[in-house]
Amino acid sequence: MSSEQKEFERLDTVAPEESTRGILFVVSSPSGGGKGTLIQQVLKQAQNLRYSVSYTTRAPRNGEVEGREYFFVRPEKFEAMVAAGEFLEWAHVHGKLYGTSRHQVSREVFEGRDIILEVDVQGAASVRELVTDSVSVFILPPSVEILRQRLIARGTDSSGELELRLRHAPAELKHYKEFDYVIINDEVEKAAGHLSSIIEAERARRARQEPQIKRVVESFSLD
Repeated sequence: MSSEQKEFERLDTVAPEESTRGILFVVSSPSGGGKGTLIQQVLKQAQNLRYSVSYTTRAPRNGEVEGREYFFVRPEKFEAMVAAGEFLEWAHVHGKLYGTSRHQVSREVFEGRDIILEVDVQGAASVRELVTDSVSVFILPPSVEILRQRLIARGTDSSGELELRLRHAPAELKHYKEFDYVIINDEVEKAAGHLSSIIEAERARRARQEPQIKRVVESFSLD
């Protein structure tokens, strides 16, 4: 068993009635699919939900802030973190490296806070394998033309990079069946509402509320 599996084995072995841990939400889409925008919309309103800031070797885009959107690191630093086992998941995406801090995620979840990850389909697969009760959501752009328009509007990619992202999109879309939920992102407000609804529905599952439910039921005892 790897060190990553050892740190997260509690996620599958702690009985629901004994667990006060948070929920791990995993959101993925092709590049330009809108996952980041939807997550930020949800974070403005959701309580007890933290965003996991990933590490990347790509350069910051206009308006991005170190430690808010990403931790921007040099490739040699990233590779050292991989060697040290510091990532829950990591992947090569469009020629750059991206990774999720294992320690940050495990700390937040074990302390009872829900956390949301923004990852590519490779990263989502790795997280699902390691944390089997994580909740995965795929954000589906409504058409290739709208995806192209969104990538162009973002204004951060060269024409070559844009075409590369579009070429990779069909292969990424084929993974949608691996996810628990799929949201068609045709309207941002509507799609963000669906994501919020998924989060609230997962929080309302009986197994996740078992300790509180038992206390209420026991309070009705006449003994």
